[in-house]
Amino acid sequence: MSQDQIPNAAPGKSLTAAARRALEEAQARRDAEAALQPPPEEGGPKGPEPTRFGDWERKGIAVDF
Repeated sequence: MSQDQIPNAAPGKSLTAAARRALEEAQARRDAEAALQPPPEEGGPKGPEPTRFGDWERKGIAVDF
């Protein structure tokens, strides 16, 4: 893999073998973490999870639990 293909590598600077390996490992961790994300909920609320604030809103009416 050339330096141009390594994400987050500084353009125009040469990388040591350790730096190249660290950047590749970091990208592999990000890719693995992204693969573990659950699929989006179908029919669920749009935006951030409403229950984290302790209430739920439907059609403009907020309901406390």
